Order: sequence, then C-alpha cells, then structure tokens
Amino acid sequence: MNRRDFLVATTTSSAALALGGCNESNRKAIDYSKHPEPKESGEKHININKNKKSVVKLATSWPGSFPIMGTGVEKFAQRLKDISGGSLEIKIYPKNTLVPDLAVFDACSSGQIDAFHSGPYYWKGKNSAFSLYSGIPFGFSAEEINSWMLFGGGFELWRAQYEKYNLHPFMGGNTNIQMGGWFREEIKSLSDMNGLKMRIPGLGGEVFSKMGVNSVLLPAGEIYTSLERGVIDATEWVGPALDIKMGFHKVAPFYYSGWHEPGSILEVTFNKQFWDKLSSEHQGMIEVAANEMNSNMTYEFHYENIHALKRLKELNIEIRQFPQDVVEAGKKALQEVLKDFSQQNSDFEVVYKSIQNHLALSKEWSDASLRYFLNAR
Repeated sequence: MNRRDFLVATTTSSAALALGGCNESNRKAIDYSKHPEPKESGEKHININKNKKSVVKLATSWPGSFPIMGTGVEKFAQRLKDISGGSLEIKIYPKNTLVPDLAVFDACSSGQIDAFHSGPYYWKGKNSAFSLYSGIPFGFSAEEINSWMLFGGGFELWRAQYEKYNLHPFMGGNTNIQMGGWFREEIKSLSDMNGLKMRIPGLGGEVFSKMGVNSVLLPAGEIYTSLERGVIDATEWVGPALDIKMGFHKVAPFYYSGWHEPGSILEVTFNKQFWDKLSSEHQGMIEVAANEMNSNMTYEFHYENIHALKRLKELNIEIRQFPQDVVEAGKKALQEVLKDFSQQNSDFEVVYKSIQNHLALSKEWSDASLRYFLNAR
C-alpha cells in the first residue's frame, strides 16, 4: 500500500470525527519530495513501519490531564498509537516536567523536545506576526479562522514563518469564543479600566494596554493566587467551563462577555528536522490526528461551556457586558495596534493583509446568513 492509498483509507475511517479534514493547503506545506513514492517492483509495500518505532517527546503549556486542552493532547497521543499499530508513540510532558510551560517554543526549536502543544500568541515576542495565528480582537470566529487556515492561505504563511525557527506547526484545537474576563471591581465606564493590572496575552493584551490597562502575562498556575492577593485586578482565561475550575469567581465576582479572542487557535508544533526524518506514513497519521484534535477540541469547548453556563447561574454569577465606551475604545485601540505592528514588521503586515481580505468576505456572508438566523432564532 503506497502512502496515498494509506491516507485515503485512514482519512475515510476518521472523517466523521476529523471535520477539519486533510486539505490541499495542508499538503502543500509538506515537502513530499523528501519521501518519494516507492518504485513499482511487483513487491507489496505494506506495513513498512513494522519494527521502526518513532517516539515523539511532546511538552505542553498545560498541567497534566488539564481539562479539554490537556486531555485533548492525551487523546491525540492515544489516537496516533492506535492508528499506527503502536509504531508511533507520543510521550507527553505536562508543563514544567521537562521544560517550563512558556519555554516549549525554544526547546522545540533547538531540538531539546520533538514537539509541543501551546498557543501561537505566546510567542509574539519572537515575531509579532505569530499572535495573528491565534486570531485578533473583533476578528475571526473559530469557524472563520479554520477556513482561513485551511483554504485561505493561513497555513502557508504560518509554516513559512515558523520554518525560520526550525518548526512545523499544525492547528491543535480552538478555544471557541472566549469571555472578557473576571474583575475584582465592576467596570462602569472606560475610566474604570485606567490603571487596572490585568492578565491578558496576545493582541488582546496590546489592545487593552492602549486603553490604559497594565496588561501582564502570567502562566496558568500563578493567575488565581495573583488575583486573590491583589497582584492583578482582573484576568481573562478561556470560558465558563475552565474558568469555574480555576475558581476565579471566588475572588473576582464581575464576569464579562468578550470580544478579544473570538476564536483562538491552539497549536501542535514539531521540530522541523525531526518532522522531516519521519516516514511519510507517520507524517500522514499525524496530519489526520491533528485535524481530528483540532475539530474535537473546538466542539468540546462549546459543549462544556454551554453546561458550565448553567453552573454559573446556580452560583448566582451574572454575566455582564462591557459599557459601550469600552467597546468603542477597544475597536479604536485595535486599529492603532494593527497599524503600529504592520509598520514595524513586514511579516505582520503580510499576514494581517491576508486575514483582512478573508475576514471582509466572511463578514459579508455572515451578515447575510448567520446574523439573520440568530436574530430570527
């Protein structure tokens, strides 16, 4: 069985779950010339990985078995073990067990580990363009960013830029729309944002900074304690399902809807040299399993959040909306941030232009279809 036959068979059996699907833009980014098809010799090329086990050291930015994100990676590892017949093993190292949670990018780039699971916006200090692959405030929904990545050129840009760091990324989940955060004090107007210390990463953090907030980046394990002790005044995390487990409602009772991360991509990224040494069969298996993880995690977040919303009501937690002057200030600040980064970094400018073109078309379609449906419903 040659590689194409294998991928057809594997993809067919996984199609019901791998809704992200194997796609042409994904395939273009892999240099299959390094793994040529075997020449016809009358010999059956079956199970060529037998007795050739590949072990992948994968570190994450999450605690072991962390809900949805951590457990999603565990399912990814098990899936690869199953479909490879045990010839492809992912050894998972949760945050701080092998490398610190926010050091996985550098560790993978240097070859200390083979792969990692995290979020692209954590690496904006390397290249501000990387934050765009997680999404932008007031920007892509989960469905829209998947569309841009898979068919609108996002993958090609992402992989070309990561290759400079000896990395080869895949989408590894999506948090779906995130909440605006937990605040120790009520936000009644834009003036209440001035001087607040808030944990918020990525472009959202840049936007909030323009609005007068002192944005900081903290690893997950430090957020609750910092909020409880008043080291920070507010934090965003993800959404109801994970936020309740973090216990933020116990120390910051004001919970706001969000617009800073409408659909944030997570990543499963490989060391490029390690990736190129894998057989084409193992590469194909990883592609299928990554697509499956990306779609499953997206929909699991949705499922868990709708049930967690009921729990919020039982805890008498009211979901609030930011005052209109905060929303308008956020939109204005976003344009300033995008302009600044585009002028400072040509990579950022190129990626944002691609996003802008895709988003403009998507907004037009959403207004004509989804907006009408939601209003009618």
